[in-house]
Amino acid sequence: MSSDLAIAHQSSPRPGLKIPGHIGVIMDGNGRWAKARGKPRTEGHIEGVNALRRMVELCIRYGVGHLTVFSFSSENWARPRDEINFIFSLLRRFVASDLQKLIAHNVRVRIIGAREGLDDSLRRLIEDVEAKTARNTGLNLHVAFNYGSKAEITEAVRHIARAVAAGELLPAEINEGTVERALYTSGIPDPDVIIRTSGEQRVSNFLLWQGAYSELVFVEDNWPDFDEHTFLRVLDEYAMRERRFGGVEVARQ
Repeated sequence: MSSDLAIAHQSSPRPGLKIPGHIGVIMDGNGRWAKARGKPRTEGHIEGVNALRRMVELCIRYGVGHLTVFSFSSENWARPRDEINFIFSLLRRFVASDLQKLIAHNVRVRIIGAREGLDDSLRRLIEDVEAKTARNTGLNLHVAFNYGSKAEITEAVRHIARAVAAGELLPAEINEGTVERALYTSGIPDPDVIIRTSGEQRVSNFLLWQGAYSELVFVEDNWPDFDEHTFLRVLDEYAMRERRFGGVEVARQ
């Protein structure tokens, strides 16, 4: 796999394949992948970035509108400092090597998560990526960075409370739409399917509000091993689900 984003055109989506409008991914298993091969965790993170490139390529090729990836959670700060610094260096390298290709392939990048407390250079990098891709109209790539869903909802509540205190909003006027507009993901459709790799079966504080009716698909593959074969297995699983959103199942003809 090249270190750069390389969109493949040699194959086309299968006829009749059901394509989700929005895919969320909990990219888990970098460390497990490395340990199984007797390699340092840093090697797992490097291969995890390559898997992210593959996922972006697949979403572009198969016509997925939105991809949200859980890259660094607000709880990840508890990891060893050396590992955190390495992850941040990988982010910078990914941007340096791939940004122009993302722009060329019409990908819009948006970073969701808390920015308070981040290094100034990191904040400038985030702002630069968002600004340079803001007018793109193809795949929307949302990177959940320094993100935790409970913290996101808490901040949304604070935002609404400040509006009420300022007399800009009445408590009786608060509804689900009010909350949705106050979330980091304002304006982004809810994910149709959330994938978690490495065999773990939990959502780990990822898109708790937005994923209320998402289909959950758990795959055994560690994230660095995620490829087109796994992607198609996920889409086949998604196609078999009956999405009712709390309603009654409709008999298929």
